[in-house]
Amino acid sequence: MDARSTPAGVGIGLRQPHYREWAERRPAIGFVEVHAENFFAEGGAALAVLSDVREHHAVSLHGVGLALGSAAGVDAWHLERLARLVDRIEPVRVSDHACFARASVPGDASTVLHAADLLPIAFTAASLDILCTNVQQVQERLRRPLLVENLSAYLSFDDADQMPEPAFLAALARRTGCQLLLDVNNLVVNALNAQRADPAAGDPVASACAFVDALPADLVGEIHLAGYCDAGALVIDDHGSRVHEPVWAVYRHAVSRLGTLPTLIEWDTDVPALEVLLDEADQAARCQHEVAGLRSAA
Repeated sequence: MDARSTPAGVGIGLRQPHYREWAERRPAIGFVEVHAENFFAEGGAALAVLSDVREHHAVSLHGVGLALGSAAGVDAWHLERLARLVDRIEPVRVSDHACFARASVPGDASTVLHAADLLPIAFTAASLDILCTNVQQVQERLRRPLLVENLSAYLSFDDADQMPEPAFLAALARRTGCQLLLDVNNLVVNALNAQRADPAAGDPVASACAFVDALPADLVGEIHLAGYCDAGALVIDDHGSRVHEPVWAVYRHAVSRLGTLPTLIEWDTDVPALEVLLDEADQAARCQHEVAGLRSAA
C-alpha cells in the first residue's frame, strides 16, 4: 500500500498508462475519476481494472458524451450504457458538461450526428429549457442527481446570450435538483481569452473569482483543477500540464467561499508519471488546509 495519503476530498484521474502501477501501489487518494465512455463495453480488461480499483477507492464517473444541451435530446443507447456502468460501479458522483454535440441533419430528423466535442450553448431561456429536460431525463434513469460542469468555450453567442452564465447554471440546478461541477481551470481559460480579445475585460483572476462569487454556494458539489496551454493569441484547455498559479489563486478563493469540496486533478494529454499527479493532489490538499486554517483564525 502506498504510504502517502491525501484527504478524502482530493482525487486524481486514473488513466491507462498508470493501470499497472496503480494496482501495485494502491495510493491512498481520496477518490478516482474516470471517463465513463471508456468503460461502456461489456467485459474486457479496462472494465476489470475499474472494478478492481472500485474495491479499494471511491470512483467518480465523468462523462464527455451526453451532450446535455442538445436540442436533439439525449442518445438512448448512450444513457443506457451509462446507467449499466453506474449500477455496476456505484460511483460517488456522476457528471457531464453543459454543452451540446448532437444535432439532427437538416431535412432528415431521424438522422442525428454527434460532433464528438464539447460545444458551447447559448445562455437563453430556450436553451435552459432544453438543458433542464435532458438533465432530468438522465437523473430519472440513473436514479441520482447529476453534476453539470461549466465549459471552456472559444466562442460565444453575442446575439443570443440573455443571462450571465452563473445565473444560467444556478437556474439549471434549482429547476432540476442537479449539482454544479465547478471547473476552475475553465473559468481561468475563458477569462484569459476574454482579456486577450479585449484588454478592457479586466484581470482574469478577478473575473474568475467574480464568477465563483455569483454562484450559490449550496449548488456546487465538486471542483476540477487542470493545466492549460498558453498559445499566445489563445489559451487552450488541454489538461496537459501542472495547474498554473492563476488557477490555484482562484481555487483558494473558491475554497474560502464554498468550503472544502471534493476536488479533482485532471490530466488527459501528455500524461505524466503517477507521482506528478499525486504531487498536484498534495498541493490541492495543502490549499484546503491553508484556507481552513485562515478561516478558523478569523
